[in-house]
Amino acid sequence: MSDPAPPASAPANLSANRSEAPAEAPAWPTAPRIAFQGEPGAYSHQACRQWSPESEALPCPTFEDTVEACRSGAADLAMLPVENSTYGRVADIHHLLPESGLNIIGETFVRVHISLLGVPGARLEDVTEAMSHTVLLGQCRGFLRRHNIRTLTGPDTAGSAMMVAQGGDPRRAALASPLAGEIYGLDRLADEIEDRQNNTTRFLIMSRTPDLTRRVNAAGRPDMLTSFVFRVRNIPAALYKAMGGFATNGVNMTKLESYMVDGVFTATQFYADIEGHPDDPAVARALDELRYFTSMLTILGVYPADPLRARQQQG
Repeated sequence: MSDPAPPASAPANLSANRSEAPAEAPAWPTAPRIAFQGEPGAYSHQACRQWSPESEALPCPTFEDTVEACRSGAADLAMLPVENSTYGRVADIHHLLPESGLNIIGETFVRVHISLLGVPGARLEDVTEAMSHTVLLGQCRGFLRRHNIRTLTGPDTAGSAMMVAQGGDPRRAALASPLAGEIYGLDRLADEIEDRQNNTTRFLIMSRTPDLTRRVNAAGRPDMLTSFVFRVRNIPAALYKAMGGFATNGVNMTKLESYMVDGVFTATQFYADIEGHPDDPAVARALDELRYFTSMLTILGVYPADPLRARQQQG
């Protein structure tokens, strides 16, 4: 016998899935203090400046510290990287998001331009080794091989730039953002040395309170995204059936990822991004059908889509 059809019901109150705060006007100031992981000059720092040029950036040692700074009120918002076009998703972030108690209120995409940064007066031919985070080292293999430069693993990109500046050795350079070179007084010996010219990182902006009032993005388009996590019921073809509501209601799902929960192979949680707002009738119906086949559903945020998405779709 097949499972009964999901009941027709009114859209559920989303505040029960997340913060109990009402969906009101943005609760952050026009010049917010934004926490990010890393040292000043990190790509997350660049993301803060890009999303809000008037913002004050608050560096934090770890992603957990970044979340806690926002949660405690030390920062108004938190900037978290979630995926890179070359490297893939950022480890641990999808585990952290549902447990953070924060709400996604925006996204921004940072084009990862990598510079070779040396101490003042150094020349490219002087450099014999380059220090950076292991991920960035892997994104400049071609350039490093052509110039016979050895790699050194540093704490992170901006931290490596800081160490190179403090060391003062013209033979050692850092791979980091141009912003890091500006902050630590380093010379840019070579720019845009990344292997792939479309290297881009997506960041999510997190807040203590949600904002369901916005219906247009920075380009004035009605492009909204809804992000959520869920677990399916333990019945045959549960995921297939759970996804059916999005297909039948014409709701585009732009991301669906699975990850293990608490190290248990039989406990799988899914993270998803869909186009639209929960108040849209089609989205409301799709979410209602999803609830019928899930044992847990948590809305992480409703926010304007970055205009980059539309530009990429247009070619």
